[in-house]
Amino acid sequence: MTKESDSPPPDPDGCHTLDELAATLRALKSWAGDPTFDTIKTRVNTRLPSTGRGTIADCFRDGRRRINAELLLAIVAALHDNPEYLARWRRAIRVTLAETQAAAQVRVLAGLPGDADPFVGREPHLTALDRATGVCVITGMAGVGKTRLAVHAGHRRTAGTSLFVDLRGFHPDEAQPPADPAAVLDGFLRALGVPARQIPHDLAARSALFREQLAGRRALVILDNAADEEQVRPLLCPDALTVVTSRRDLADLASATRVDLDVFTPAEAAQLLGNDTSEALDRVARRCGYLPLALTIVAGQMAATPDWTVADHADRLEERHRNYHLDDGVQLALHLSDQRLPPARRTLLRRLAGHPGQDFDAYAAAALLDADLGPTEEHLRRLTAEHLVQQPVPGRFVLHDLVRAYAAERATDEERPTDRRAAQTRLYDLYLYAAAAAMDALHPAEKHRRPTLPPHAVRLPELDDPKAALHWLDTERSTLVAVCLASPAHAVPLAATIYTYLDNGGYPADAITVHSAAREAAVANDDAAGEAGALINLGVVFWQLGRNAEARDRMSESLVLFRRLADARGEARALGNLGVVYNAFGDQEASAEHHAQALAKFVEIGDRVGEANTLTNLGDVYVRMGRVPEAAGHHRRALELFRALNHRGGEATALTNLGDADTRLGNLAEALDSLDRAVAIFGELGERYGQTCALNGRAEALAALGRNPEAITTYRLALGLAKLIDDPAEQSRARTALTALGAPPVGDPPT
Repeated sequence: MTKESDSPPPDPDGCHTLDELAATLRALKSWAGDPTFDTIKTRVNTRLPSTGRGTIADCFRDGRRRINAELLLAIVAALHDNPEYLARWRRAIRVTLAETQAAAQVRVLAGLPGDADPFVGREPHLTALDRATGVCVITGMAGVGKTRLAVHAGHRRTAGTSLFVDLRGFHPDEAQPPADPAAVLDGFLRALGVPARQIPHDLAARSALFREQLAGRRALVILDNAADEEQVRPLLCPDALTVVTSRRDLADLASATRVDLDVFTPAEAAQLLGNDTSEALDRVARRCGYLPLALTIVAGQMAATPDWTVADHADRLEERHRNYHLDDGVQLALHLSDQRLPPARRTLLRRLAGHPGQDFDAYAAAALLDADLGPTEEHLRRLTAEHLVQQPVPGRFVLHDLVRAYAAERATDEERPTDRRAAQTRLYDLYLYAAAAAMDALHPAEKHRRPTLPPHAVRLPELDDPKAALHWLDTERSTLVAVCLASPAHAVPLAATIYTYLDNGGYPADAITVHSAAREAAVANDDAAGEAGALINLGVVFWQLGRNAEARDRMSESLVLFRRLADARGEARALGNLGVVYNAFGDQEASAEHHAQALAKFVEIGDRVGEANTLTNLGDVYVRMGRVPEAAGHHRRALELFRALNHRGGEATALTNLGDADTRLGNLAEALDSLDRAVAIFGELGERYGQTCALNGRAEALAALGRNPEAITTYRLALGLAKLIDDPAEQSRARTALTALGAPPVGDPPT
């Protein structure tokens, strides 16, 4: 064993960035006697076989954009295998992952992108993929057709479940780094129907749940554009065919099938361009370097200009090559295609390169072009036909990395900065006002709590229906986060607008990202009101993550600002949330005092939603203080308010709390009735945390009635849900009660 220092090991609890974790890991290595990487590898391999020395060494370096939590914990255990110390590292990693910003923004498809265009050549490769099992790796240069091959091969199979994700391994925009595997798994699990509250926080647990969800299914997973092996490994599942594409060879990734893709043969190029074997066509293919992307773009040009001969296109390519010294096949093809576009279409292509998200719809394109939807849709149709824009699924569009890089360069060189900025502002306005419309449809009772926006002339999709509104928010979530990061002017109102959506949806990483961006923007703009709102929203997320001290500090800062601004509603909200945090600390006296002050403020300003929420929170504190009759009265008042507001989630919460109070008062029949209603409502809403609390409460009432077998069954159901949503408090509540009933959860039921 390596000699350890007499001083305590370095504390990871203060880490909030990947570089801070790496620095603490280096300090731990030094503390443990500075063992060699080979020594660490030997120890790690007892937990994670076949982990390479280089992969381990990478965990110690700065500048990383992603971490493998499981590997990092194995390294820590190799240096200091102490359970309490490992628990502190798990918490620090969880915090850091929650604060990783752009890498956490990723869109997954529950299905495959379209395969509409005729597919050319690649017969040996398709044969290999048709027979593939396990992991298949497709490698090759940019533009060689890796994604096209993977998707076409996928459509030839009969998988019952298909998942697709662009891992963004080589995106030209540094603001869009390679996707975080934990975020990818979050998207996969949601696509497979796992409720947000059941998705664990750490990477290893998400990976395990993903494998469990795919067990026994006929599944295909395409991991497109992978950066490296470390990004891919947590996404592998033994029961699924996983096809990985990358510009790197991924030599350390164990795979049953490997396809090294090269440029087209002359025969394949001729087939793509129209089965012509003329000298002119051969000139076109050679000038494009036989690269499929370049050839596809030229084929689109040829289809769009039926009055041109193949020789005309060959001559034009060679002319552009001589005049502009463009040797790269894609650059040459793009330049030729770009110069032929009508001015509006050319402008749209350039501006689309500045879109901060991974994909976009026609409304976003219309905002960038400042045009009506109809003409914009026609522009997109023509750009798609010429293969300058791709449409992986109906209504959603993307740019190939090489096209995006080319268009962005042209935009910088040829379009006035003021015009580009105006286009970006219109785009950001679209997302802000559409998000506001969606939130009004979903949560009309809370409209007064969201920012009041000035009148606008933005063309918005129809979002009056709650289902359509939620679908839009789910589709555009990663783009909304990207807008908050890209535009300080929009960060404050947009973050405040989507607060409830991120809170209810279980997106703590996104919430920290947008509220942190809003706070920075507000401070930079001397916007005290915006800063106060961002601080309290950050505090709520920190409380949800168990970071109660930070939650208290952010909320206290916001309270000072709200009082300075004489903002009664903000002050009431800060007081109420501080009451929640003090309750988490176990200081019920301070909690009750803050809630009482908040309640008085909400009643004074006529905020019935705030009043009802505070009544439920204060009632919960009164139960803990033994003031149960008062608690029951508060919960009944809250229940009346929530029902009057048609606030279903609030109604279920009030029913749960009222049931708990009635159990303590001995009103057991009334308690069971309330708790049964709460379980049903939470089930309808898919709110697993609330359902867990209600089930634990129901079990307590059953036990008080002497119906122990039913109580044990209900406690075990609550325990299973509490484990799925990673809630230690409700797990402990169920386990303690089961032990008291003589049914200790030695073997927790499968979940």
